[in-house]
Amino acid sequence: MTETGKPVLTGGCQCGAVRFAVMMAPTRISICHCRMCQKASGAPFASFADVNKTDFAWTKGQPSFFRSSTIAERGFCAGCGTPLSFGRIDGDRIEIMTGTFDHPDRVIPTRQYGSESRLGWVVGIANLPSQTTQQNYGPEKMATIVSYQHPDHD
Repeated sequence: MTETGKPVLTGGCQCGAVRFAVMMAPTRISICHCRMCQKASGAPFASFADVNKTDFAWTKGQPSFFRSSTIAERGFCAGCGTPLSFGRIDGDRIEIMTGTFDHPDRVIPTRQYGSESRLGWVVGIANLPSQTTQQNYGPEKMATIVSYQHPDHD
């Protein structure tokens, strides 16, 4: 727990129905390329921040869970479908999807797992041409877009 009792990190799903708080900095932040994580995240890999369950709390709503294997379950928002967590059945730790943190730039991966399923093109992502969202859509289109996503704070 922090000295002031305030969480060090917070986050939640896209619609805001499920929110969480982490009281201690994650001990391990990783990327997993395994096929199960690819399917669970709908992405080429998943990224997780590992925390002790005693340093973690669901602060608004509760996720639904899918038992993805004989050893693990994955939490997600039943309302918007956002993948939120991975945890071993009866384990004392929970792994939170890094993209669901209000400040995902504060949870930086330091290791990778499931490299047998890593897609070959992933290593070259940083070298691909890129644009900001504004550059992609243009200012006129951006002015017409209304986001229904929950803000990155409570």
